[in-house]
Amino acid sequence: MSMVVLLNKPYGVICQFSPSGKHRTLKDLVPLPDVYAAGRLDTDSEGLVVLTDDGLLQHRIADPRHKLAKTYFVEVEGVPDDAALVPLRTGVRVGDYVTRPAEAALTAPPDWLWPRVPPIRIRQAIPTSWLKLTLREGRNRQVRRMTAAVGFPTLRLIRYSIGPWTLAGISPGTWKTADASILRDNHTRNVPVNAGTSHSSLSSKRPRPRKN
Repeated sequence: MSMVVLLNKPYGVICQFSPSGKHRTLKDLVPLPDVYAAGRLDTDSEGLVVLTDDGLLQHRIADPRHKLAKTYFVEVEGVPDDAALVPLRTGVRVGDYVTRPAEAALTAPPDWLWPRVPPIRIRQAIPTSWLKLTLREGRNRQVRRMTAAVGFPTLRLIRYSIGPWTLAGISPGTWKTADASILRDNHTRNVPVNAGTSHSSLSSKRPRPRKN
């Protein structure tokens, strides 16, 4: 059976296992062999990273052709009105491409929010606000480029969910396992998930990954 690891990546951790100079890496947080990140999350972003030892599942999660929904909570500079969010919902030009339509809404700060280390830099004269964005594609720094394109630069970016998996119950820098099986045919792809056990990077109990 495949192994799935759900990690809450803190700010400043680079999304790779190989050493990277001054930055901490996934290896510092997830002391498991044979698991790999299914997609990336920028070093200056926080939140959910899904890791797995199943190559097919990794492809299913990371490949934008499958249009797996990813939800982000984004703190931006300024307070957009509904008209400013319309381009995000219909598709906004970012460089040489137009984004796919996204779900975009102004929201209250999440009640599960943790302090960022280091804190974001804000300009006291300019208010900030939070957006909830759901995308079905994943280009380089796409969320940041989208909010900048409509005039509201991103200050803080947290990925909350990828497909059926969320950050619920996972503190920054910790992870939990979830068993996943995939039903593949020409029409249906299903990923049922059973809740696993939470772990911190200092946990002495290190579950062994199960091979396919």
